[in-house]
Amino acid sequence: MSYLFAPPAVVSVPVVGETQAFPVHRIYCVGRNYEEHAKEMGFTGREPPFFFLKPADALVVVKDGETGSIPYPSQTKNFHHEIELVVAIGKGGKNIAAADAMQHIYGYAVGLDMTRRDLQNDMKKQGRPWCIGKAFDHSAPIGPITPAALAGDVENAEIYVQVGGQDRQRSNVNKLIWNIAETIEHLSAAWELQPGDLIYTGTPEGVAAVVSGDTMVGEVAGLGQLKVHVA
Repeated sequence: MSYLFAPPAVVSVPVVGETQAFPVHRIYCVGRNYEEHAKEMGFTGREPPFFFLKPADALVVVKDGETGSIPYPSQTKNFHHEIELVVAIGKGGKNIAAADAMQHIYGYAVGLDMTRRDLQNDMKKQGRPWCIGKAFDHSAPIGPITPAALAGDVENAEIYVQVGGQDRQRSNVNKLIWNIAETIEHLSAAWELQPGDLIYTGTPEGVAAVVSGDTMVGEVAGLGQLKVHVA
């Protein structure tokens, strides 16, 4: 088949210890999945999980040991970092039970859900979708994927991000309101998951603004560091 113009290249993420990369299908994100973050956003309690999507080409892939770069985005004056554990799906399925969910995971990575907070908040006030605040270009930096067998105790891993050497966010994955398996159960009830899907599982408290010239250093214990500079 011929095309009117060149189709986009496959978006992929390198895999620790492998020569083959992980091809990306979709990016799902979980909203308000740490209690203290929910509180700082003005909410409380264990509300049912909800999801939003980012396009695959919003990924900024940062290789191990390198520092990635993202531009300060247009139309915002309040550009926030959100450090997250990312789950990489290797086996698809629909209506996956939590008890079976871990069998569908290929591996894990460190990610940043970058947010144009002022635009997101404005859309919330108007009752409109917040795509402009979440799904923009370069909004999803990610480090290499570590296969699940090499990732250690991810469910009890420390998670943090620093800016300028100072802690901004620091917590533990065990504080997720909806844990990894429960998240997959809820998500797969709404969409049929596919190999290549990425799930950004939520961010802890401490979200804050970055400006041009800042460098973010994020980590989930056992998965390495993710370094990203705001150009």
